[in-house]
Amino acid sequence: MMRLENKVVVITGSAQGFGAGIARCLAEEGARIVVADLNFDLAEQTAARLGGAGGAGGWAVAVDVTDEGQVRHLVDATMRRYGRLDIFVSNAGVLKAGGLEEMTLGDFELVTRVNYTAFFLCAKYASAAMIAQRAKHPDRIFDIIEINSKSGLEGSSKNFAYAGSKFGGIGLTQSFAKELVGYGIKVNAVCPGNYFEGPLWSDPDRGLFVQYLAAGKAPGARDVADVKAFYEAKVPMKRGCHPEDVARAILYCVEQAYETGQAIPVTGGQNMLR
Repeated sequence: MMRLENKVVVITGSAQGFGAGIARCLAEEGARIVVADLNFDLAEQTAARLGGAGGAGGWAVAVDVTDEGQVRHLVDATMRRYGRLDIFVSNAGVLKAGGLEEMTLGDFELVTRVNYTAFFLCAKYASAAMIAQRAKHPDRIFDIIEINSKSGLEGSSKNFAYAGSKFGGIGLTQSFAKELVGYGIKVNAVCPGNYFEGPLWSDPDRGLFVQYLAAGKAPGARDVADVKAFYEAKVPMKRGCHPEDVARAILYCVEQAYETGQAIPVTGGQNMLR
């Protein structure tokens, strides 16, 4: 029996990047994946690949996680289609780098809406569905997992909008965990290191390598290769984080029965719990 057989898992922001990699890994463990993303066309392509790769398959739903009505629809549609929701992975996120002089109020508020407020909306409606299921199945256990960041564990120069939203996400994680524990809902955060191969970092126009080069976050860097080398050198294991690393942490969150409200670093030793 696969580790997530018969489980229904919603993953926001899972059409590409970390989210798509996590979806693939969990589908291979038997989960039925709801690929929830603002980019519906790409979400459909990702969902189709999940079944073709030997996984349990996927289903695409368009969602803007900052829109309360759309988040409610995502959860309602999942329940109508599958009759259950076991795991909700709040993965959708956005990053706008820049110091105090460069950061606009609009960019700051966008990062806050996507990374912080949207996690509240996702937890609100996912937990409501889980509580309703728990009333009928009192032995069932559920999970809400926020994909946070190493920037939620330590401040980041010229990246305060992102780091602040992620620090806030850990505060929500701990608070939701205390509120929902009596309903059989565990709430944890996974804090990955940098996924250098994903579009967040490697996009040639808007990726973090480009942003950080412009912001001067890698002293002496002349191009994006220098920026990548600068950030790889910070990791004791000398490589970036991969989706498989994050998926293993998610599986730990799901399988263990005695941890909630935790922020689990997956950073190659770059960030350690204190």
